[in-house]
Amino acid sequence: MTAPLFAPGYLLLRDAVSTPRSYQSDAALGLSEAAPRALPQDFFVALASSVIDGGVVVKVLLTAGLWLAGWGAARLAATVLPAAGLAGQFVAATLAVWNPYVAERLLQGHWSLLLGYGCLPWVAVAMLGLRASMSWGALGALVFWIALAGLTPTGLVLAATVALVCVAVAGQGLSRFWCAAVGLGAAVVAALPWLVAAAVARSLSSSQDPAVGAFAARAEPGLGTLFSLAGLGGIWNSDAVPGSRTTLFAVVATAVLVGVVVLGLPAAVRRPAAVPLLVLAGVAVVVPALMATGPGLVVTEAVIHTLPGLGIVRDGQKWVALAMPGYAVAGAGAVLALRRIPAAATAAVCCAALLAVLPDLAWGVGGKVSAVQYPPGWARVAAMVNADPRPVAVLPVDSMRRFDWAGEAPVLDPLPRWVRADVLSTGDLQIGSRTVYGEGRRARDVQELLLRGVDQNLLADAGVGWVVVESNGSTERLALPVAYTDEDVTLYRVGGSAPAAEGRTIVLIAHLAWLAMLVAGAGVALHHRFRRR
Repeated sequence: MTAPLFAPGYLLLRDAVSTPRSYQSDAALGLSEAAPRALPQDFFVALASSVIDGGVVVKVLLTAGLWLAGWGAARLAATVLPAAGLAGQFVAATLAVWNPYVAERLLQGHWSLLLGYGCLPWVAVAMLGLRASMSWGALGALVFWIALAGLTPTGLVLAATVALVCVAVAGQGLSRFWCAAVGLGAAVVAALPWLVAAAVARSLSSSQDPAVGAFAARAEPGLGTLFSLAGLGGIWNSDAVPGSRTTLFAVVATAVLVGVVVLGLPAAVRRPAAVPLLVLAGVAVVVPALMATGPGLVVTEAVIHTLPGLGIVRDGQKWVALAMPGYAVAGAGAVLALRRIPAAATAAVCCAALLAVLPDLAWGVGGKVSAVQYPPGWARVAAMVNADPRPVAVLPVDSMRRFDWAGEAPVLDPLPRWVRADVLSTGDLQIGSRTVYGEGRRARDVQELLLRGVDQNLLADAGVGWVVVESNGSTERLALPVAYTDEDVTLYRVGGSAPAAEGRTIVLIAHLAWLAMLVAGAGVALHHRFRRR
C-alpha cells in the first residue's frame, strides 16, 4: 500500500504536504488567522525534521499508522474474542487496513488522520485492560495512544470517544469513574496545543462559512449515503476515490465488507466487551448519514455557528473511523459462524474477498500515492527566505496548486511548511463551482494589492517582505525587484516586515505538555512490559 512512497522524494498529494525541513513558525504553532487544525502535528514534524528529513518523517508516520491499525485490530480481536484465534485476528487486521476509508483518506492526503485511526484499537485494548485489572502498563498505554492519536484534533476526538465507550464494559479493575477521568484528563492535556493556540490567536470565528454541505458524506454509485458509509466509503471529495468505487462494483464491494461483519456479528455480540464497540460502530454509520440529510445539514451548521470550535465535525464521513474497532471484532467473529468449516479456511476466504473487492488500494492506491521531487528552485527560494524570514505573500491566490511535477491531483501550497517566515494564506478552497472562504483576511487584502499591480512601497507598508510566484512554467513577471527566478518559481524582494505573533511561550508550553505526556505514557508502558517479562 505504501511502497511507492519509499522512493526518493516527498509525499505531496491534496492535503498531504511534506518538505525537507519544517520550522516552529507562528503558523506551525497555530498563531495565525487560520483555525489550528494541524496541531500539534506541525510542531512535531518541525521538531523531528531538525534531525531527520521531513519527507522521511511523514512517510514513516503514515506507514506506522496503517501498520498499527492492522496490528491493533488483531490485538483487539484477541482481547475481546479469544475464541476466534489467529484466524479471526487475520480477518480483523485485513478489514481494518484494507477498506475504502483507508483508500479515500490516503488519496485525500490525510496521513495524520490515518495515524490516529491506527491508534483506535490500541486505545480500546488499553481501556479494556484497565477495566479488567488495574495496571500501570495499561494506564501508560492508554495515555500514550490518546496522545499519539492527538497529533491532530480529529484523531484526539476519535481516540477519546473510543476510550469513553469502552468504560461501559464491566470489570474488576479501575472503576468506571477513574477510567473515564483518566481518558478525559489525557484528552484535555493532548488538546492543549490547539485549545491554547485558538485562545491566544482568537482564530475561531462564528462569522466563517462552515460550508457543511460541501463536506457532507456522499452516496456512491448504486448505494445511498447510509450504505456507502456502512461500507466505510462516502468521502465528500469524489476525486479522492479509488476507481473501483466509482462504478456499480461499489455495491459488490460494500456487500462483501458488510457481509463479513454481519457474518461474525452473532459471535461478537455474545461477548460483553464487544457490545459497546458494536453500538459505537452503528452510531458512527448512522449519525454521519443523518448529518448529510437536509435537516442534518441545518443542525450541523447551526451547531458550528454557535460553537465555532466544532468546525471539525463538518467532514461527516471521517467519523466513520469510529466503526473500525467494532467492525474488526465482528470480522474476527466470522470464523466462528460456520462451525463445519475450519476457521483457517473461513479466514482465508474472508481476507481474499476483502482484498479482491478493493484491488486498486494496492501499490499506493494504484500508484496515486507516491513520492515526488521538488524542482531545485524551491530549495533555493526557501533558503533565501529562511536567511531573512520576513512575511511572504504568494501567487497564485488559491490555497490548492496544480504542479506538472507533482502529478495530476491538486496539492496544498508547500511553502508555508518549508520556511521560517509567516506565509500569508487565505485558506480559500474551491469545491466545484463554489468557493469556501478561509480565515486569512490579511492575506486576502495583500493578494488584492498584488493583483492590482501596486508598487513595492505599498506592499512593504502592508507588512510584506517577500512575494513568491509559483509559476509552474509561466513567464509572467511582477513589477518588483527579482531575487531569484526560474521556470518553476520566482522570488521578489519587497522589504516590509511585521511584528512576531504574541503568545509563543505559552503555546510552546502547551505543545511541550503534550509531548511530555506522549513520552511519559510510552515510558511507563514499556517499563511495565519489560518488568513483567
